[in-house]
Amino acid sequence: MQPATKLERRVVTAAERALLRRKQVSPLDVLTGIGWIPPGQVTDWEQGRAPHLEAVAVVPSRRLAEALEIFRRWVAGRELHPNEVEYLSATRDRRPLRFTESGEPTLELSYRTHWAPTELPEQRRAGDLVVVLPQKAFTCVVCRRTDGEMLTMEDAGPLCLTCADLDHLVFLPAGDAALTRRARKASGLSAVVVRFNRSRKRHERKGLLVERAAIELAEQQCLSDEEARARRRERDRERREVADESFQHELAEHIGRLFPGCPPDRAAEISRHTGERGSGRVGRSAAGRALDPEAVTRAVVASVRHKDTPYDEMLMDGVPREQARARIRDDIDRILEAWRRGGGGSPTPDQGFSTPDP
Repeated sequence: MQPATKLERRVVTAAERALLRRKQVSPLDVLTGIGWIPPGQVTDWEQGRAPHLEAVAVVPSRRLAEALEIFRRWVAGRELHPNEVEYLSATRDRRPLRFTESGEPTLELSYRTHWAPTELPEQRRAGDLVVVLPQKAFTCVVCRRTDGEMLTMEDAGPLCLTCADLDHLVFLPAGDAALTRRARKASGLSAVVVRFNRSRKRHERKGLLVERAAIELAEQQCLSDEEARARRRERDRERREVADESFQHELAEHIGRLFPGCPPDRAAEISRHTGERGSGRVGRSAAGRALDPEAVTRAVVASVRHKDTPYDEMLMDGVPREQARARIRDDIDRILEAWRRGGGGSPTPDQGFSTPDP
């Protein structure tokens, strides 16, 4: 399928990125990938705070249907195998989640179908039990107490852990992946603990509720193989360093192909900066790791913006960010065009730049 419209390009890009990252792709991956269903709202839906997925979308259902039709055509042009996945809520009753207001079976099935290059064994998306660290005091809808430290949501409202039959579990903070994994495996009952991050507008994991005996067993297991895990961490670190160096070299070469006029040392500097592990920059995104031309161009633009224009000085002088970007847009375009043609590196002083108003 060759994308023709802007929406088709967005849908195809989201589908291909999800397939590359997860080795399978679903309608939900596509709709979150194009921004029509915010990830934080997906959490609300999974926790039963929305009647169906369409209710948390930022576009009407007819627009969702358009995107899904484009996705269906894209799937038809690929050798992908369908796999129906059960979506269950994170509430205690584990009820099936609804995707559409109408509940039409064929449409519901299309949402539940994941697509992968090879046949996958039957999978279930059971959904973890979710417990919330509230931002403010709440009243349990059963016992009416207001001093609970955590809650779980039901249709009638918030429940304290005692009324939710979870008060025998112990909180295990996030931070030690091995301890968390082993405690969760050893615990007959567990729940994910989340807190809403207002600045990021999403729920973030803070730890687990598990049985005390499971934590004790997990701690013993972790102590018994600490030396082996330390050696494995060191080997993993060395492999990551080699992989990062190889990726940054590939990224620098890709910058050189897109912008032949970019000096090699500058391309290497951009690749190191944008590809730094843990930086959160574009080079660490899925698109950047795949050397997507648009992502690579964004990395180059960011470098030019900060190093070859007075953008930073404008910000220090109090110029609003969007206004500063507008003033330097022509300067960036001029440098990128010169680099694309294969001529010229960084600008010389006599080229002139837009400067902030006095």
